[in-house]
Amino acid sequence: MMEYKCGLNVVFDDIYEAFTSGFSDYIIKFSLIKDDFKDRFFGPEGNSLDNTFVAYDGKKPIGVILGGIKEFDGVKTMRCGALAVRPEYRKMGVAQKLFEIHKEQAILNGCKQLFLEVIAGNDRAINFYKKQGYEKVYNLSYFRLEDVSKLSKKVNEAILIKQIDYSEFENFYKTIKGVHINWQNDIEYIKNSNNNTYFAAYTKGNSLLIGVLCINNLGKISFIWVENDYRCKGIASSVISFAVKELSLSKLFISFPNNSLLEGFLKKVGFMKDKISQYEMFLYL
Repeated sequence: MMEYKCGLNVVFDDIYEAFTSGFSDYIIKFSLIKDDFKDRFFGPEGNSLDNTFVAYDGKKPIGVILGGIKEFDGVKTMRCGALAVRPEYRKMGVAQKLFEIHKEQAILNGCKQLFLEVIAGNDRAINFYKKQGYEKVYNLSYFRLEDVSKLSKKVNEAILIKQIDYSEFENFYKTIKGVHINWQNDIEYIKNSNNNTYFAAYTKGNSLLIGVLCINNLGKISFIWVENDYRCKGIASSVISFAVKELSLSKLFISFPNNSLLEGFLKKVGFMKDKISQYEMFLYL
């Protein structure tokens, strides 16, 4: 008989074992050691032990669902950070039961929607989530630039670029309205991540802040923004080139949902689109 336990009442090794075994045949191979898994999935990813549940067959952990709650697009949201079941225990109702517990937990916590990301092409998972009531809303794309020497060295002479602290970045971020930003790039994720550096572009004349960049020491761009009136003037590429030089970066990568303007800009400066993409799926409660 299967038993389901809250993450607060299990040893962390069981969560890790259920996760790694459940994703052993996944499209993307996970090779995270336990400490890295804990730091990432229970750090900036926003999952919490009280919203995590493990399925057991006797003492054997055979499935897990990770959950995290935060304000997302202005709505209190429960995100499924992962749902994994050991291959030999699939089609036995384990995933269904874990999802039911996950949904109940969201309702108990006053959440108004459920959310998750799923790899495009993972039809088994997509069909399962559709049966639960989820709908695909956004496409999440990934781009990378393997050779930063392709970036133009030309800098817009009408702007001043400098490094800023997190508080100044956050203040600017909070002025942006009506834009959907994916879970792993929003302000809560950024705030709880390590090794980010923040850059800003100002007009030289009146020192008006017109654009910002959040990037880490591996070259991951979490956020880039230029104010509408200053776009298509080489400001974004100037800020990125400045950051590459300051941080001695060799490559860049970025993910974002449904943004044709950003996609066009990235292609223009040399980024290539990854074959792997995801869907963002929502279920409104």
